[in-house]
Amino acid sequence: MENEKIEQGVPFVFTNSISYQVDGIVSKRIIQKEKGNVTLFTFDTGQKLSEHTAPFDALVQVLQGSAEIVIGGYPNQLIAGQSIIMPANVPHAVNANEQFTMLLTMIRE
Repeated sequence: MENEKIEQGVPFVFTNSISYQVDGIVSKRIIQKEKGNVTLFTFDTGQKLSEHTAPFDALVQVLQGSAEIVIGGYPNQLIAGQSIIMPANVPHAVNANEQFTMLLTMIRE
């Protein structure tokens, strides 16, 4: 599933295009262009991306499950269907409350 490329012009479901890994985080690049990327992630319960910064704004869309997205030290609890923008150069982290899937869209300036 993770190794299969998503075919352009053919309908697909994000959550069917990636699977969970026990005690892990899985990522799958959907689109990679000079001006930005769209990446699909799954997190197993308790998995985290430690605090870091990025030079560009990033949009997180929670597709399944729930997570805590910490931005500038402020925790945000998101559930499936919710989204949040992580501003450029502001420290942020991701903590999986349960198994969850997110779509990350990063646009370069």
